[in-house]
Amino acid sequence: MYILLIIAFLISLIGTYFVRRLALKNKVVDIPNERSSHTRPTPRGGGLAIIVAFYVGLFFIFYLKLIDKNLFFALLSGFPLIIVSIIDDLKDVSPKIRIFIQFISSFLVIYFIGGIQIIDLGFYAFTNKYILLPISLIGILWFINLYNFLDGIDGYASIEAIFIALAIFLFTDNIESLLLIFSVIGFLFWNWPKAKIFMGDVGSTMLGFILIVLGIYYNNTLQFSFIHWLIISSLFWFDATITLFRRILNKETLSIAHKKHAYQRIVLSGFSHQKTLIYSILINIIILGLTFVCALLPKYILIFFTLNIIFLYGIIKIIDKKYPFN
Repeated sequence: MYILLIIAFLISLIGTYFVRRLALKNKVVDIPNERSSHTRPTPRGGGLAIIVAFYVGLFFIFYLKLIDKNLFFALLSGFPLIIVSIIDDLKDVSPKIRIFIQFISSFLVIYFIGGIQIIDLGFYAFTNKYILLPISLIGILWFINLYNFLDGIDGYASIEAIFIALAIFLFTDNIESLLLIFSVIGFLFWNWPKAKIFMGDVGSTMLGFILIVLGIYYNNTLQFSFIHWLIISSLFWFDATITLFRRILNKETLSIAHKKHAYQRIVLSGFSHQKTLIYSILINIIILGLTFVCALLPKYILIFFTLNIIFLYGIIKIIDKKYPFN
């Protein structure tokens, strides 16, 4: 399996190089504007190399019967999402079409692995499928999109994917998470500040998709609680969710692009992309430690979840002082 991981890393590393060359040749680049966090034209679409590396490895472990068939097909359900995301990186796709394709992929995931089947609250296990199924569908759609929203500075989405996948691996010892980690690391070589290429929609939407599919599956096998998954992924979903809520309170037009996420405002306050990335790593290390403590004391899972939210809210308030949310 070590050879497979090295191959995935090399496919991603070398593949990103060739995607970058093609993007530059065909002028598939992000041009900086008033809402950008970068200052120079940068090629996009490098996430395609991550996805190719991951799915090549996925087919190999399926051939060796090292992955559950239902999980394999649930992960394959992302293929419609890959196609529309590639098109979107080349030429803008209507939001309605993107949501429709995301819905198809999300519905297929629920078909193959049943959606979230249980939420263990420590003192009570919630199993009502009539409530959990729509939560699953909405949750998959939301995480796909918020991951795309939070891919705005060099290396940020890559680091978050590595931490979430690492946490799932440490609890479940599964090959898919390791495969994803090595696929992302190969791309991160090119995406570390100052990035030579961005992952684009094909990278960010698919990372969100893969991570939530793994979270749902390993929650259902009772190896990694979905609450634990929510804690380890909270740096992204909390920022996206609270920003959306605050924009609604401000009566803003939600379809208009903005630079109000916490990670964007900390950059606007004067932090470099690299410094912001290092701080995100430190925050994720704390969250990972909290997840492990939470696992040791499962009866108090909601208390730890609440402490995590308070911790992140405190960070948001610090950022508000540096660069107010207007």
